[in-house]
Amino acid sequence: MITNYDILIIGGGAAGFFTAINAAEIAPTSKIAILERGKDVLTKVKISGGGRCNVTHAEFVPKELSKNYPRGEKELLGPFHSFMTGDTLAWFEERGVAIKMEEDGRMFPTSNSSQTIIDCFTAEIARLNISLLKNHPVKTITKHKEHWELSTGKDVLTAKAIVIATGSNPKIWNLLEGLGHTIIPPVPSLFTFNIKDQRITDLPGVATEASIKVVGANNKVLLESEGPLLITHWGMSGPAILKLSAWGARLLAPLGYSFQIQVNWLLYENQEEVAEQLMRLKTKNAKQSLYKYAQFELPKRLWQNLLKASGISEEEIWADISKKKLQNFANQITQSIFQVDGKSTFKEEFVTAGGVALKEVNFKSFESKIHPSLYFAGEVLNIDAITGGFNFQNAWTSGYMVAQEISKSKNG
Repeated sequence: MITNYDILIIGGGAAGFFTAINAAEIAPTSKIAILERGKDVLTKVKISGGGRCNVTHAEFVPKELSKNYPRGEKELLGPFHSFMTGDTLAWFEERGVAIKMEEDGRMFPTSNSSQTIIDCFTAEIARLNISLLKNHPVKTITKHKEHWELSTGKDVLTAKAIVIATGSNPKIWNLLEGLGHTIIPPVPSLFTFNIKDQRITDLPGVATEASIKVVGANNKVLLESEGPLLITHWGMSGPAILKLSAWGARLLAPLGYSFQIQVNWLLYENQEEVAEQLMRLKTKNAKQSLYKYAQFELPKRLWQNLLKASGISEEEIWADISKKKLQNFANQITQSIFQVDGKSTFKEEFVTAGGVALKEVNFKSFESKIHPSLYFAGEVLNIDAITGGFNFQNAWTSGYMVAQEISKSKNG
């Protein structure tokens, strides 16, 4: 049996639901269905932000917002002028979901529960009579002159327009390749660094502000980042590391995630400045043990481990330390080299760089340049962001823009 729809949305995640709800509001007589391959929907919404759902980020200038997308920065700038952070907050608040901002700019529902977002979406699709077809994996996508035809193994569905909102789904990417689209091969984007090093092995949980560089041959700086760095049981994490992983996704994959980083535990101060300050401390604290009091506001255990790595023992006092040892210590503080061997997924929030080539998409509508009435929303495109709510903002913006465009013909 063939079932006919106006709009079919493939993918029961954030982008799919947001597209469907907005399309139904603009064109309430449209027959719309969301197709989900599994038995559960909105799974990424549920686990994001530690189960709180990091809805968006408190950045209200389109150009500044777009800078958080290693892939998609240029393409999203225009769409962000149409729908961005303030619009997202208003959208949810109109539906009874209050959003709060945290100190680092991340924004969550005031309930601190992702279930609030899920309940909002499920209530909206019920109110708007949007069909939700679970356990409907799309097997084929065929373009006819006036409509699209999808088969799910048990059903055949047709629609005047289809929206692909499946995120990083290789099977759907294969179908899109069959339709003539170019797929940029996916590589992991948000991940932490695996490091085994005596200087940090006993410091899991220690966090500090740092600047980090990925260095290649001849100490050439390949990437750099700064911000909070968290030492973990397996190595290093925190926003500074995750930013590096996002911006370096395409660079680090061919290296097999084996490379060196240089860490400045003081963010901006250089080796010479620190060496001078250490010499002043040598005079000031002559009879004191270096191990007793950490300086530069460094975590005490990190300070002590860097002392040990510089060849300074617990018995030595400031007066006994040679200029050379202090130079070594200044080097450890500002230019610690660590070997990275492997990566770990950042929590459950697996993000990839890759997807439909951006040059094949019209970003005024998120419509395919190859096939009219084929649209994309969310991470199915070669767009990804650093952590902090930015990937969801891409889902909301693209879903809104698709809904506007797709409903024009129905209303007009």
